[in-house]
Amino acid sequence: MSTEATVRGDASPRVTLAAVSLVQLLVSLDLSVVNVALPGIGEDLAAGPVELSWFIHAYALTFGGLLLLGGKAADRYGHRRVLLAGLALFGIASLAGGFALTSGHLIAARAVQGVGAAALQPASLAVLSATFPPGGPARARAFGVWSAMNALGAALGVLVGGVLTEYVGWRWVMFVNVPVAVVALVLTRTGVAADRQRSARGRIDVAGAVLATAGMTLLVYGVVNTDRQSWASPHTLLCLVAAAGLLAGFVAVEHRATTDPLLRLGLLRNRSVVGANLGNLLIGASITSAFYLMSLYIQDVLGHGPAVTGVMFLPFALGIIAGSLLAASIDQTFSRRALIASGAAMTAAGFAWFGFISPDGGFAADVLGPSIVASVGFGICLGPIVSTGTVGVASHEVGTASSLLSSARQLGATLGLAALGTVAHVVTGADTSPAAVTAGYAAAMTTAAGLLIAVAVIAWAVLPREGPDPATSRQARDGHHGEAHEQK
Repeated sequence: MSTEATVRGDASPRVTLAAVSLVQLLVSLDLSVVNVALPGIGEDLAAGPVELSWFIHAYALTFGGLLLLGGKAADRYGHRRVLLAGLALFGIASLAGGFALTSGHLIAARAVQGVGAAALQPASLAVLSATFPPGGPARARAFGVWSAMNALGAALGVLVGGVLTEYVGWRWVMFVNVPVAVVALVLTRTGVAADRQRSARGRIDVAGAVLATAGMTLLVYGVVNTDRQSWASPHTLLCLVAAAGLLAGFVAVEHRATTDPLLRLGLLRNRSVVGANLGNLLIGASITSAFYLMSLYIQDVLGHGPAVTGVMFLPFALGIIAGSLLAASIDQTFSRRALIASGAAMTAAGFAWFGFISPDGGFAADVLGPSIVASVGFGICLGPIVSTGTVGVASHEVGTASSLLSSARQLGATLGLAALGTVAHVVTGADTSPAAVTAGYAAAMTTAAGLLIAVAVIAWAVLPREGPDPATSRQARDGHHGEAHEQK
């Protein structure tokens, strides 16, 4: 028989929000903080181009490959417990990476960071969704704050990475994670409600876990290696075909599973879940690529250093924060799908503006103006789309639904970087002049604008009109009843 664990007397929604926001800051920061430090790392550790790329890929592989498993672990063993374990692992890996003596040490540390992030991301979203259930302005405000921290981490990663690399050395891009992780640990231990204790829900889905992890990892590996192997190369095609086979096997296993599958396929009949994940996939592809391409444009074409580049990204971060807070303030006036569609359309307009960048451009017209338009739009749609992804989901599946959102975002980022990078390369060709390089970046940004238009279409065509539709509400009730039945 299962009983409710006593909630900690000092548990507080505000402290919970602070804890999960810091977690999101940590994960988001680490996705970009290393990028501008790569030249310094390569010089200090005598790392070649292939090893440098693996400082990024090692994190992406373990993070993307283990997200579904991390979400299931959070549902099975407790959201708070997995959150604490992930923070400890992430902090230790960051400390070890800062003391790395060889490129192999740093690659291993980055891989372990990815494992920690795969636990952190779904567990923190599950805690947020459970603490602020659908209905009322509190959830909108909470996801608005979470979205703002997500944006702040992405932009601060470029700024902090540039400043630390230029003035105190690349090792501090790893050390900087440690105090953030410690503070988040303290907040989680003192302010997040204790996990509900439940009896084990059947045997662990080992086959599903192996197939999902292997399939996602191989898919990410095949895509990230397109910077050295073409999309049509035997190596890339073999990786993608093998990944598709493994993921098809995963779906078959989950379809036959009768007790506690890694992913209950019925969850994918929830229109909110499907629409939010499709939108998050395309948002991840466009936004991550935009950060990367504009960083290259500012440094390689306009000729600014890492620190100045980071400062130029601040308006983008502030715009996302402003958009997130605006969305939270008008959430009770406009539907979630209206906010997602309008925010995506506004972001698309900003990216289309980026499509007019020039080799002799200036900060105001080529960076600041489009940054403000795109970032405010992104802030408007980010919180609602993440909040929508867990609407109508039973409590014991919130971690899984959160991991789907995180997987979609991470997979989108990986696919987007590879695909839009290919667009830029095709347009540029063998011409390395500033004009040709700029034309390539502009074409990729215009393509990203098209992806955001697709997000707006998905919001209107797939998401339910308001809140969970009746089918998803029934699924949530059935899930709760099933859980209660198992616990009796």
